[in-house]
Amino acid sequence: MLDGVAAGLRGRLRELEVRTRPQDPDLVEALARRWDELPAHVKTRNQMLGKRTAGCEGTHGVFPRCNLACTPCYHSREANRVRTDGAHTAGAVDAQMALLRELRGPGQNAQLIGGEVTLLEPDDHAAALQAMRRHGRKPMSMSHGDFDYAYLEALALDRATREPRFEHLSFAGHFDSMMFGRRGIRRAQSEAELHPYRRAFCAMFQRLEREHGITHYLAHNMTVTPRNIGEVADVIRACRDMGFRMFSFQPAAFVGNTARWKEQYREFTTDELWDEIQDGAGGRLHWNALQIGDPRCNRTAYGAYVSGRYVPLLDEDDERDLRWLDEFIAAFGAMDFAVPPALLATRATRAFASRPSTLPSLVGWLRRFVVRGGGLRAVLADNPRAITYVMHAFMDARAVRPAWELLRRGEGSDDPDIRATQERLQACSYAMAHPEDGTLVPACAQHSVLDPLENARLLEELPMAPASAAATPA
Repeated sequence: MLDGVAAGLRGRLRELEVRTRPQDPDLVEALARRWDELPAHVKTRNQMLGKRTAGCEGTHGVFPRCNLACTPCYHSREANRVRTDGAHTAGAVDAQMALLRELRGPGQNAQLIGGEVTLLEPDDHAAALQAMRRHGRKPMSMSHGDFDYAYLEALALDRATREPRFEHLSFAGHFDSMMFGRRGIRRAQSEAELHPYRRAFCAMFQRLEREHGITHYLAHNMTVTPRNIGEVADVIRACRDMGFRMFSFQPAAFVGNTARWKEQYREFTTDELWDEIQDGAGGRLHWNALQIGDPRCNRTAYGAYVSGRYVPLLDEDDERDLRWLDEFIAAFGAMDFAVPPALLATRATRAFASRPSTLPSLVGWLRRFVVRGGGLRAVLADNPRAITYVMHAFMDARAVRPAWELLRRGEGSDDPDIRATQERLQACSYAMAHPEDGTLVPACAQHSVLDPLENARLLEELPMAPASAAATPA
């Protein structure tokens, strides 16, 4: 009996030791695999894929339909004729998340995305989020934001008890003047006309927190075309105090339903768009400080506002900040900071103990951040408010199709353009899971190659009722 008690105690101590490690062993293995898979050109000092994260994740084929119409939409023509079905969503999300957990470890950010997530019944939406969390994902619901507080409350609260079923919710609201069918403004003529709708979106979550204590993280998504690129800076200036924690901009790509390709999307460069984003942010955005995937695809800048002044988290021109990033990755790697305080303190203590040089490096970085923020008095007077700026440049379907087909056969291309597309696909930071064959697919390949086939199949499995199909935007 004593031997059994001792064995049980050793097992619990072993479990505690693993749980309090700064980095989860499964994630360490997943990151090593991801690093090995990356093409050589992105294996740089500042690359976070394979070091800090395995990348973002998204669902596919779980609810393709949307009740708004957007000119540059990645969905194929069939998507809006597929019925939104809670049982199908639950099963597909569970299977996809299980594969992501197996291949990419725990703690990764995953988007509940398809068509419009709020076409799901609130309980079905909640079940999908709960399934994602069971598989160690950090879910974010992707929406056009055209829903009411009653829906949000029904999602957040248990139907029977009216108690919160979530402590925290993450949502991304997509707002831009390329969208048609929003209640109250069928077609915006300018981005400024959408500011009240952006504000109302944030206000719903602020009310939820006041009334039920459920915190939130909100992102703002915006598709950019030659028609609205000149309004990007104003959108940021007008909206950065509304409650959004991230602003993400996507130059329109030739993907999805060709009937919606209304203009020449490639009339501006990503540098021109980034200049507009910086103008709105009110300061230089140091996207070269760290990289997530291929720089031709993604730019990410972390910073905070102190008394209305934008302060970068890392200065890409300061070698001391870059050394701090090296120290941080070496000590903390993929440590998950979104855990209970006691567990976080234990993990952090072990991380500092394993690499003592990290602590003075941290102090030095904090000192530099405070100086950039105007000094200690300014920082203490106005608690820094973190905001992340992101640009994702998706690729055109005509470039992705041949590149992806060659990659599936294990072949490179001699054509420079196709080869460049292959490199970007191999370095993709946004993957979707296919449980039927155990593979992960880059989002550009999913939308350009696989979505049309998938939606055609779903159209047979989940056909719309005739009346509903007639009312759905094409």
